[in-house]
Amino acid sequence: MSTAQSSIREQSDPVEVSWLGTVEYEATWDKQREIATLRADGETGDTLLLLEHPATFTAGKRTQPEDLPADPTTPVIHVDRGGRITWHGPGQLVGYPIIKLADPIDVMDYVHRLEAGIMQTLSELGIDTTRVEGRSGVWCLAEGSLPDRKIAALGIRVQRGVTMHGFSLNCDNSFAGFGSVVPCGIADAGVTSISEELGRDVTVADVRERARENVLAALDGRIDLRPDAVAAPAASAAQATPEAPAAPQIVIPS
Repeated sequence: MSTAQSSIREQSDPVEVSWLGTVEYEATWDKQREIATLRADGETGDTLLLLEHPATFTAGKRTQPEDLPADPTTPVIHVDRGGRITWHGPGQLVGYPIIKLADPIDVMDYVHRLEAGIMQTLSELGIDTTRVEGRSGVWCLAEGSLPDRKIAALGIRVQRGVTMHGFSLNCDNSFAGFGSVVPCGIADAGVTSISEELGRDVTVADVRERARENVLAALDGRIDLRPDAVAAPAASAAQATPEAPAAPQIVIPS
């Protein structure tokens, strides 16, 4: 396996990490934009926001009208990241790295580093995960009657060389919200959580410090990126005819 040799960040100063608790999505989105502008202007350093959201659907740039949920009680917020629709809610660790990428900017390297930090976290907890070809995020592969299962989702935006949005890692959240949509537009796979895979309750509080350490280590080139950990999507005759694989959830404005 190859290992990252250098940091992907422009600066070497430590990342400022803030735990925000449970925060409404739009308030956090405003906070991201404020910090990202300051970072692009060189008025602040790199930041990682860690938090939970109340139940919310977020619809990325590729969301189709048929993706939208019928549930009128849960807010649907159209956002400026890539990808389609997904759910956030209690029991899910959300991370928003707001960092200035070093030149030359390599967005896929950044995505792979986020994935690697999450994969390392899950490995330390005893969960085997991988990347799936053509699909962003972190996956548990099909076994027995279970399909491929997404355990962490990624969706990012890069503007003026600064990242926004990030990752969501399912810890002990409910799956009810996911049942209202096709998460990320991928119809032939499922979702899972750390608690579901381990058969015991594992909370956001149990995971967040470990995830913080590993994501920052991956960004700074101190962790194996596991480039060989890529599997083909599992085929299942029991599933409906799948859509084309979703593109990585990335938006890079000009």
